[in-house]
Amino acid sequence: MAFVILEACQTEKAAECVSVCPVDCIEEGPDQFYIDPDVCIDCAACKAVCPVDAIEEEYDLSPDQEVFLQRAEEFFANR
Repeated sequence: MAFVILEACQTEKAAECVSVCPVDCIEEGPDQFYIDPDVCIDCAACKAVCPVDAIEEEYDLSPDQEVFLQRAEEFFANR
């Protein structure tokens, strides 16, 4: 399982998560930050420092939030 950055990041784009990630799996996209689901080690360091509470575990996503996991997968597939 991976962590996923949700909608709240689109308006704030706080970068605290990037500096604490031990595997450098968070990158800035054009509209928000994204977590690479294939690299994330599920350590929760990013969630703990997010000032806008925009990070959730993949298995905790509601059906309407699953689009953010899909967007992250697409973002990293095109790299």
